Amino acid sequence: MEFESYSPATCTLILSIPSNYVAQYIEENYIQHLRIAISNTFGKIQLKWHTIIVKKDDSTTTNTSTSQTKRSGKDIGYTYEGAVDTKSGDGPAKAALATNNTQELILAPGSVTHVQEIDSQLNLHQTFDNYVEGESNKFCRSIGLTIAEHPQGTQFNPMFVHGPSGCGKTHLVNAIGLRCKEIYKNKRVLYVSAREFQMQYTNANMQGKINDFIGFYQTIDMLIVDDVQEWLNSAKTQETFFHIFNHLFRTDKRIILVSDRPPVQLSGMMDRLITRFSCGVLAEMEKPNVQLCVDILKRKIQRDGLHISEPVIKYIAENVNGSIREIQGIINSLMAYSITYNCNIDMNFVERMVTRAMKTDNQALTIDDIIRIVSTHYDVTEQQVKGRLRKREIVLPRQVIMYLADKHIRMPASRIGRCVGGRDHSTVIHSIRLITEKMQQDKDFCCEIQALEQELGIK
Repeated sequence: MEFESYSPATCTLILSIPSNYVAQYIEENYIQHLRIAISNTFGKIQLKWHTIIVKKDDSTTTNTSTSQTKRSGKDIGYTYEGAVDTKSGDGPAKAALATNNTQELILAPGSVTHVQEIDSQLNLHQTFDNYVEGESNKFCRSIGLTIAEHPQGTQFNPMFVHGPSGCGKTHLVNAIGLRCKEIYKNKRVLYVSAREFQMQYTNANMQGKINDFIGFYQTIDMLIVDDVQEWLNSAKTQETFFHIFNHLFRTDKRIILVSDRPPVQLSGMMDRLITRFSCGVLAEMEKPNVQLCVDILKRKIQRDGLHISEPVIKYIAENVNGSIREIQGIINSLMAYSITYNCNIDMNFVERMVTRAMKTDNQALTIDDIIRIVSTHYDVTEQQVKGRLRKREIVLPRQVIMYLADKHIRMPASRIGRCVGGRDHSTVIHSIRLITEKMQQDKDFCCEIQALEQELGIK
């Protein structure tokens, strides 16, 4: 079956089909798919259901519901013009053929003008108003605000936000969704975690409702999916999302994806999904620096009505390991303890609180620790690892260092490269991929990496 033509003036859609048998088979087995596809593409249109038989030996055309006409072009034997009825199969369409009445195409899921309101699943507290801007998130915030205020554009689509845990990715994408809903009341915005999406897919598959599942997601104007790395090695979930992504992308709907790593490091993700994830804008977020942590602390302290001195604020900021979640946890704990014990929030109190609540910087794993342990394990010097030699006995530990730093410290690839002799971003990504593949193929090597992780104190 091929698309032949569509006339907006007459609202006539012509689909070419090679034989009467094929037409009948489509009617019996694929009319619902045809219905959804046409409504998704053309919206609400007036169509007539009739057939045209084209003889291959000449250009004479017999029309079973209109007067005789002539057609040029392909010698395809059977066509439909607007062969769609969305209520009850092809019965009303055949009635229209007999009476030569026009049938109205009722919109199917994916292209509707009056749709049921949905719960966007957005966190109402994570807005742009309380999103503190700093060097680590300035670019991402700027892009996100542009998307929120101009969702109908095709620029920056999809937006792929990636960065380590606790850097504010989820807050940002929630803020994008909320601002879009604030400006465009009728936009269908949906936030969903990758795990929840996968559970929905599994349930739909068990109940035989995959088409309904896909149809629902195709009605979304702005789809936000968090933690897409959860889909690694889940081929069926990826395949289903691939079709949803394609439809939303073709119809200029907004797609925002969140991950703890860039697309090229999503080992286990389909290549065609990785290329689509990378075709819009890649927005990397880094852990907030001390100044941004100070600004976030001051904002949260002011909001919660706490009174904390500048030295105490700076101490907390320097010991939260650049995690916004840890900042929130510390503030909540300080508030609870100060209320429970009716005590002032001074430096001694904060030091005890921080020690109990989290790891401090001197306990955190660093890339220097990784370089030292890996170099010792492979019997090479740290200078050799950071040098320019490309001997195999040096290249392998260098790649292992990059892999472990990316996995357990979540440093940006560019920074890992600088720490390992000034390598560029692409070299780091290539090394991570090589080690990942080697671990999948070589069980002994995988055990070797796990032994290194245990030596580094990683459970």
